Amino acid sequence: MDHGPTLHWIRSAHDTSRWTTSVCTGSLLLAAAGVLEGCRATSHWLALHRLANHGAIPTADRVVVDGKVATAAGVSAGIDLSLTLAAALVDDETAEAIQLFVEYDPHPPFHAGSPQTAPPHLVEAARATSRHTPL
Repeated sequence: MDHGPTLHWIRSAHDTSRWTTSVCTGSLLLAAAGVLEGCRATSHWLALHRLANHGAIPTADRVVVDGKVATAAGVSAGIDLSLTLAAALVDDETAEAIQLFVEYDPHPPFHAGSPQTAPPHLVEAARATSRHTPL
């Protein structure tokens, strides 16, 4: 998070990118580089609170688009982000065709995909072992 050359590269890439994106805790790198200053953004739920330390506005949505910055919360939200970007770059029908071709129609066998729906003891166990838990 404090590797100067990496953060400089992110800022330089953002200056000329059409889109600057991240999935999961990649948004922490964007935030540390200053890319998310004053922007709404998301991250993995265990790290979401850390975005505010760098001037971002943490949002618990799966996908957040703020200007040319798009962030996805967790790993599976990256698929949602890719479809969102396909729609923005081309059109909704193209995004729907991509969704159809990859047969993305999630029906998870459990409802533990977020801290709001997971059993409380699993949420607490995840927090207890996370390196992102607030002090």
